[in-house]
Amino acid sequence: MGNNKTCGSAGDAVYGLGFVGAAIYFVSTATGFWVGVLGILKAIVWPAYLVYLAFQQLL
Repeated sequence: MGNNKTCGSAGDAVYGLGFVGAAIYFVSTATGFWVGVLGILKAIVWPAYLVYLAFQQLL
């Protein structure tokens, strides 16, 4: 079949920009090297983290 990727490009761009922004935020607020590494890991899963915190505030 082919490599037909017509959907998701905008979502990929939003996720990419969100990753960069989250990584900058988490790393800039880190107090040490390993906290910075944890910040990078948090930046990878920022949508799940955001939804978790939003649900936490709603309940």
